[in-house]
Amino acid sequence: MLEMKRIFLLILCILSSVFVCGQTLRVYLVGDSTCATKELAKQNPERGWGHMFQPLFDASVVVENHAANGRSTKSFRDEGRWAAVYDKLQPGDYVFIQFGHNDQKQNDSTRYASSEQYAENLRRYVRETREKGGIPVLLTPIVRRRFTDGVLVDTHGLYAAAVCRVAAGECVPLIDAGQLTRAWVSSLGDERSKAYYMWVAPGTNPRWPDGRADNTHLNVRGARAVARMIAGQLPEAVPELGRRLVDADFVVAQDGSGDFFTLTEAVAAVPDFCRDTTRITVCGGVYREKISIPASKCNVVLEGRGDVTVTWDDYAARVGATGHPLGTSGSSTVYFGGDGWTVRNLTFENAAGPVGQAVAVQCLGTGLHFIGCRFLGNQDTLYLYGAGNRDGQTVTENAHIRFDDCYVEGTTDFIFGSAAAMFRRCEIRSKADSYVTAASTCRGQACGLIFVECRLTAAEGVTRCLLGRPWRDYAQTVFVGCYLGAHIVPEGWHDWSRAQARRTAFYAEYHSEGPGAAPRSRVGWSRQLTGKEARQALAAFEK
Repeated sequence: MLEMKRIFLLILCILSSVFVCGQTLRVYLVGDSTCATKELAKQNPERGWGHMFQPLFDASVVVENHAANGRSTKSFRDEGRWAAVYDKLQPGDYVFIQFGHNDQKQNDSTRYASSEQYAENLRRYVRETREKGGIPVLLTPIVRRRFTDGVLVDTHGLYAAAVCRVAAGECVPLIDAGQLTRAWVSSLGDERSKAYYMWVAPGTNPRWPDGRADNTHLNVRGARAVARMIAGQLPEAVPELGRRLVDADFVVAQDGSGDFFTLTEAVAAVPDFCRDTTRITVCGGVYREKISIPASKCNVVLEGRGDVTVTWDDYAARVGATGHPLGTSGSSTVYFGGDGWTVRNLTFENAAGPVGQAVAVQCLGTGLHFIGCRFLGNQDTLYLYGAGNRDGQTVTENAHIRFDDCYVEGTTDFIFGSAAAMFRRCEIRSKADSYVTAASTCRGQACGLIFVECRLTAAEGVTRCLLGRPWRDYAQTVFVGCYLGAHIVPEGWHDWSRAQARRTAFYAEYHSEGPGAAPRSRVGWSRQLTGKEARQALAAFEK
């Protein structure tokens, strides 16, 4: 009868897993200090591996870390901590269970459990998880860093074996974190392994002014390494979670779950002139930073997780440290000087307000690709600098930049510069009666600014906007299959009082739609393209 009950519960767990496939998965962590989330006060470098676990998954996985310092299988339950998890459990939820360090403390009756009682306590956690339709996962305790004559000593013995025995008997996925970390620490050796544990030199950290020599608890580097080891077992041990892992070389997080607290630190860590791709994940939050990415930092994938905003408030007229105004370029919140950056799901903001030129993002690098990003500002929000603004000088090559499914807002000339840039399926929102674009395309360039299937919208009260004006004489701006709101005036374009630009600029549309589409009313020096010409314009961007 008992065996039939176990089979039924196992089937229930499998069905629950199938049911939640493609939906949000919730992972609860229960355990001790080696897994727990730590306080960050006074630059505390200590982390539990569970503190670093959330950024390893895509947005479909939510990790709740209930592990706590000093707890055992016994005290975690006695203090009501397990009840808080049990009451929240829903079918398909995962519970990762890792104890052992404190269960061995024979002189503390509130925590101690013999290896046999420890095993029984684990069985109870497993069975109660399954009662709620949850999916238990057992982990052996991570290794203590204890060397004798250069050999790493096993301090968990019977307790680690008990976890394996319970996992086998209850048909529970097992992650042998003890074996994984033992092999890792052994390979590092006595001295090198200190760099991953809480070995703090005196006078180097305000949290531990007298230093600390701790062979049990991990620092940021160690916790990140262990979290990755455990995650690396998921494709086999827990496939549904394994399919939702994401790879990142660096994680930026304000809650201490990453390698760095700021994006500036992560950029600095990118290897110079590296041909391999470096991946950076930025977790949700508002990052008040002014970031300059040099040309040496290239081939990077930068991805936001949750709502991520990078903001600063410089503007062109602000006097800088040299006593001179910052200028338009100096006002930028983020400066992309490196090539080959792919940026997903970040918001970039210049929060200076309506004070003149104030750039959110400036792009000098080529091969930049922004996907699902937002660019917020007023005048000069997005500066596509490229090769620079060169009147009459022939430039056959310029930076190529792509924007897919992005949002750009501003007041005057808020998309401007010389780069070849394609905007596809983007919303371009005017916040004032003014000009949307100000291209400075160099003479001889195959392509300037091109907008494909974009929507041009406006804030309430905005009624008179023009598609663009030529910052330089050879400006190129093309709209293909775009929706133009009623705020776009019939004439469409302006020559910036540069009569010569009427002969040299290339301003064109193809199949504009919406109340702002007025092909017969456009200025006579703009063009309505044929299908063939539109295809040629698109192809020119790819050259």
